[in-house]
Amino acid sequence: MPYSSLHAGDPAAITIQVLDRAMRLLDVLAAHNDPVTLKTLSGATGLHASTVHRILADLCVGRYVERVDSGLYRLGMRLLELGSLVKGRLDVRTASIGLMRALHRQTGQTVNLSLAQGDEIVYVERAWSECSGMQVVRAIGGRAPLHLTSTGKLFLSVWDARSVRSYAMRTGLAGNTRNSITQLDQLERELALVRRHGYARDNEELELGVRCIAAGIYDDTDALLAGLSLSAPAERMRDDWIPLLTDTATRISSALGHDGTH
Repeated sequence: MPYSSLHAGDPAAITIQVLDRAMRLLDVLAAHNDPVTLKTLSGATGLHASTVHRILADLCVGRYVERVDSGLYRLGMRLLELGSLVKGRLDVRTASIGLMRALHRQTGQTVNLSLAQGDEIVYVERAWSECSGMQVVRAIGGRAPLHLTSTGKLFLSVWDARSVRSYAMRTGLAGNTRNSITQLDQLERELALVRRHGYARDNEELELGVRCIAAGIYDDTDALLAGLSLSAPAERMRDDWIPLLTDTATRISSALGHDGTH
């Protein structure tokens, strides 16, 4: 909703105005290589110095802006962290799609690329065809609980025991099918298998009739960035696809700078 269409006293209008001012300040800081004075920021944005100071204080708390000892301001590390996340997510799709299509041609099955977001995975890319033998029921942008998916189990497997228990309490480990893992001790045993084997399975736990296997994609810091999974009708899933899947995931990881030590 445009700002002009809101009443001046409307809290939504005030919120949008503050966001607009904060973004203007960030843009000015981004235009300078060196730290910037409060006076410069006030002059460049047309905002009163007290308003600029108040907004900068909040941005400093969130680490979007950093105040240096001399009273100057510069962009904060939080922006670098967020930028790295965005860069990684864009790069993984670019690095993956060609190899995903090659894996689809080798197996004839649907190949998915997924990222973790909170307590869910998000499907961000897919290689498939009508010949895959199954309908694609999770569209790109679709979500699914971590514990019900092969890729989600990969992400859970790198969490510590306390974090996994917290996840189980938050989500209640709700199930979708009779095969779903709904007990914490079950999940812990499953994650131990994932760590041991280096890949994860979904045995009709999200949807009856569909099985999946997933391997991790790692970045140059050895962090798990994404999961690459094969989905197939339950009766068609073959274990001899696992080496093809893990090799493809390794090649994508290499393209992202991973040195193969994981």
